Amino acid sequence: MKRNSHPPHGLSNRQISNHESPSLRLYQVWKGNNIFALRGRLIFGPDSGSLYLTICLIAVPVILFCSLVSQSLVKYFPNNVGLILVVIPAVLTLYILVLIFLVAGRDPGIIPRNLPTQEQDDDWDASSSMSSNGWGVGHSGKFLAPSKSVNVNGTVVRVKFCQTCLIYRPPRCSHCSVCNNCVERFDHHCPWVGQCIGRRNYRSFFLFVTSTALLCFYVFTMCWVNIIMTMQENGSSIWEAIMKSPVCGILITYTFTVQWFVGGLSAFHLYLVITNQTTYENFRTRYERRRNPFNKGCAQNLKEALFSKTPRSQNDFRAFIKPEAYSQYNSSRYFGNAFSMNFSKRSYETESSADGTELDLERCESNPVDRSNKWAAAPDLHRLASKFITENPTRDKEKRNTGICNL
Repeated sequence: MKRNSHPPHGLSNRQISNHESPSLRLYQVWKGNNIFALRGRLIFGPDSGSLYLTICLIAVPVILFCSLVSQSLVKYFPNNVGLILVVIPAVLTLYILVLIFLVAGRDPGIIPRNLPTQEQDDDWDASSSMSSNGWGVGHSGKFLAPSKSVNVNGTVVRVKFCQTCLIYRPPRCSHCSVCNNCVERFDHHCPWVGQCIGRRNYRSFFLFVTSTALLCFYVFTMCWVNIIMTMQENGSSIWEAIMKSPVCGILITYTFTVQWFVGGLSAFHLYLVITNQTTYENFRTRYERRRNPFNKGCAQNLKEALFSKTPRSQNDFRAFIKPEAYSQYNSSRYFGNAFSMNFSKRSYETESSADGTELDLERCESNPVDRSNKWAAAPDLHRLASKFITENPTRDKEKRNTGICNL
């Protein structure tokens, strides 16, 4: 039985056009700056080209080690011990490449954005109901407060409304200016993998950094072992042993330099994991002066970061989008009328405590917000209106007096 290709009766011309339009998938109309592969199954950042450089910086030294230095190690260590010493860095390199793939090609925790509509552009109404993820806005109020307060483990945390994604960002969420997405538990945007580091790929990123540091230390150590064995075999000096195996000298210099970077980065992120912080919070919020509401203790923090289950993505990039939603995804209008007021842009500097003192984890406006009515988010607008009311009658009276004098 063939499917009826005619549109249903009673549809307008515009509806008939939408009915006949081919369906597109979400990744084809995605408003972020991401790059998709395998028809939306993989999502990369806009600067994913840096992956080639990162892979080369890891793979090339290991190839040189396995192809040139390994021959001496196999000779110096009998009973297949030398062969095992060569296989270890090769396996560790493959493991690191898999981790790079998991970090760079996975959804880091992008929070779905609310879609603009024609009706909202004309008269936006967004202050009561929330979207399915709990942080979006509905359509029943005229103005939105630029920030609001939520309670996290007895501490009041102020979160900000994202004018690009049209959602109240959850705690620890931030909007990445490179990828143009709000990312849950945003840590940073890593230029080496060209992807945001968030809740869904932080564990892979941490293992990637620590494994790279371990690989550098291993190659550095084995190169020195090779030089020492060469010195003992030939009775030569260090310089003569390095000249006999110049690749060892190059790898020692390279791994020693890289070790300072990846080793320090591994130690820094281990500190962040133990204290349950993100890189963004560590640079923006000084928890040594404030109570960290997300700190659950060393053991629980390690369990949460390294052994908890990775949550499912909130976005189905391969889902089909209805034709009438194309214009919503491709629209460039972002409700400027709701946020036309000029709020000051400086962060709160308030101490946090368990008694309800506010803690600012986002860049919020400094004006106190009273949410009792729709005009509470616009105190400057009140003053402007009152000034206009008092000045306008005076100006009208002056104009009438001038007109009478001219007559």
